[in-house]
Amino acid sequence: MDNSYYMRMALDLAASAMGRTSPNPMVGAVLVKDGKVLGKGYHARAGTPHAEIVALSDAGEAARGSTLYVTLEPCCHHGRTGPCTEAVIAAGVKKVVAAMTDPNPVVAGKGFDRLREAGLEVEAGILEEDARNLNEVFIKYITTGLPFVVMKSAASLDGKIATRTGESQWITGPGAREYGHRLRDRYDAVMVGINTVLADNPSLNTRLPGGGRDAVRVVLDSQARTPPEANIIKSSPLAPVIIITTPGAPAEKVKALEGNGARVEIVPAVSGRVDMKEAFASLARRGITSVLIEGGGQVHASALDSGMVDKVVWFIAPMLIGGREAPGALGGEGPESLAGATALDRVSVSRIGGDILVEGYISRQRG
Repeated sequence: MDNSYYMRMALDLAASAMGRTSPNPMVGAVLVKDGKVLGKGYHARAGTPHAEIVALSDAGEAARGSTLYVTLEPCCHHGRTGPCTEAVIAAGVKKVVAAMTDPNPVVAGKGFDRLREAGLEVEAGILEEDARNLNEVFIKYITTGLPFVVMKSAASLDGKIATRTGESQWITGPGAREYGHRLRDRYDAVMVGINTVLADNPSLNTRLPGGGRDAVRVVLDSQARTPPEANIIKSSPLAPVIIITTPGAPAEKVKALEGNGARVEIVPAVSGRVDMKEAFASLARRGITSVLIEGGGQVHASALDSGMVDKVVWFIAPMLIGGREAPGALGGEGPESLAGATALDRVSVSRIGGDILVEGYISRQRG
């Protein structure tokens, strides 16, 4: 078997912890000698042993003289756990094959240097693109100090997210809705605007056949109009609710929200609305590495205008709603010309049930 075979195995192991390792990356490791897999492991969640340590423990004494395949450069610093480089060296591993260099400036090549100093052979760059795609959230967060932002929408073929009377359940089918819940399970936080809270009173929890993790719920609410008894506050006591408001919000409303368990974050206002850049920065300071935006149209437009969106997940239902008063998936003023439109890169198109799913990355933020 070639290096790609074992690295693919390590990447699959890493992905099994999807949505559970924040603020750490997903990492998988495989130990191989003479074509035989001796040990496997992955990082399950922050504070638990790293993938290399789990694989070494799985292999035991057999790890001596083996090759370690790992999806990310082994760490060489003390965090919640000790440096993996020292454990790899002590175990007698002969060679390390890594998918990519750790983008964390604290590591960033230093782990490879330490391994080479100890006499280990090091090879990097095997399935690097796959590894970077897997850890796109960690890469964005650790290099910019900002969360990875995904904008998700479900609209009709003519771009409507509800009828003129506000009816929106359900535009898409069961398969698309389950996919949406899997996104909530994957990302740290789910964000909506106050109009969505007032119109739909959503819970924004995760409902999957096998259970799931509720994300932090975030409401953009410049005047603190979220009702203290709203479902978003009462539905999931284990998942925090953050109301992002502005200095102009009435103090008594802020106090009422806090009294009912919500966490209130005050950021500057721009044209009477929450400053989106400051909103995302405030979430990052709370250790939130990824945000799933679920609208509505004004929130989507503001997020795009802020330049903070990284990825778009867009469901298109095979129906036509029509109506001048029916809300669209994107609000705001919009560009004056097509040159100002937001283009997507690395676009994929698939079907889930009867709905079409389009996923892509904001092209100006690629790289």
